[in-house]
Amino acid sequence: MADFTLDRALVKEFIDGTLDPREEAALAEQVAGVLPFHEELHHSMAADLLRVTDHLGGDAQLLRWLDRHPGRPRLIGEIFSVVGVLDNYSANPAVVNALREYRERIPAPPGLERYIPPHTDDDTLASLSYQIETLLRDEEPDEAVRVSVAAVDMLRDVVATAALSDPDLRELVSTFVDMRRAVLEAAQQTS
Repeated sequence: MADFTLDRALVKEFIDGTLDPREEAALAEQVAGVLPFHEELHHSMAADLLRVTDHLGGDAQLLRWLDRHPGRPRLIGEIFSVVGVLDNYSANPAVVNALREYRERIPAPPGLERYIPPHTDDDTLASLSYQIETLLRDEEPDEAVRVSVAAVDMLRDVVATAALSDPDLRELVSTFVDMRRAVLEAAQQTS
């Protein structure tokens, strides 16, 4: 993993629009290095990360920007796309109910046995996203990929069931195949 740093000069030049492609790639590498620690960053580094995120237009655009940079930035961006879905739908009542039903049939989803909490509630998926971020912080990207893919596989089934009672989820169901493929492709390009 790269050094734990976010170069303020690169951040400033990025926001000013004066970075060349090589420098932008270096900044993307740095952002990918600190993103798994976003909740623990020193105030100044957190502020710089927020400046980059705001400049790009938000979290989703930050992940798309990382995706444009091969290697670790793309991998971190794809894994954080999974983390985002886990966090965003963790407290959705239809998803939580469908997850309960799923876990009645499959108490320990394949590949998630060590990571998913034994109980199912509003925090289950958020807890799983935290576990994935922990794997990245612990410099275990291969395991983070494996768990992310297993989470996507589980979510595909869970959200398909949840969409029966919450039609707003139907569009999300179709994204899981692409999300899974994107994580695996980024991992393959990184290794």
